[in-house]
Amino acid sequence: MVARRKGIAQSAVATGRGDDGTTGLLYGGPRISKDDLRAEAYGTVDEAVAALGLARAELQAEVAEGSLPATLAELAPLILRLQRELFVVGAELATATDAWDRLEDGRTRISEPMVEALEALLAELEAAVELPREFVVPGETRASAALELARTVVRRAERRVVAAQRAGLVPEGWTLPYLNRLADLLWILARTAEQAASVRPTPVRAPQDTGGRRSGAGRDQRG
Repeated sequence: MVARRKGIAQSAVATGRGDDGTTGLLYGGPRISKDDLRAEAYGTVDEAVAALGLARAELQAEVAEGSLPATLAELAPLILRLQRELFVVGAELATATDAWDRLEDGRTRISEPMVEALEALLAELEAAVELPREFVVPGETRASAALELARTVVRRAERRVVAAQRAGLVPEGWTLPYLNRLADLLWILARTAEQAASVRPTPVRAPQDTGGRRSGAGRDQRG
């Protein structure tokens, strides 16, 4: 049984409407359970926004400390842009099914040009870094580790969207390609941060345990 109270202390944040385990969607419609596939999907996207915030803060701190060159400061606005675009993802996922016709490209729905922009950026940055020839273990710098953490959260968001789409709860469109490209981009950004700090990524296999076999550029770390 869900505990209920007559009222809550006055607060601009706490409304108490979710005390029964439900939450609302954009444009109205019935409230849904907080463990609904849609809530899991846009909640994971919210986690990715927070993880990118950590990456942005770490990047700025390392530039200020001098452990990263000042040229890397230009990545902070890029990460902020990605955070803002993830709010578009979240809006699309949180829209009630009978309001899908109200979604707007670039504002509440991911558009093809947004995916194309990520692809162009990915190609540009990938051409400027040396790709590892095997799987790598995150943790060489604070910024690169934070970017890798954000990447894994984006991958989880991608899985949640797949499940919600399969159930017909979120619209099909460009959200999945966007999340897929974003995770790839974050992997490249992590390598960019490492190489800017003049450190090499740590391979999964210890030097004496290569077994004469190398994997291709971290294929399970990208998608």
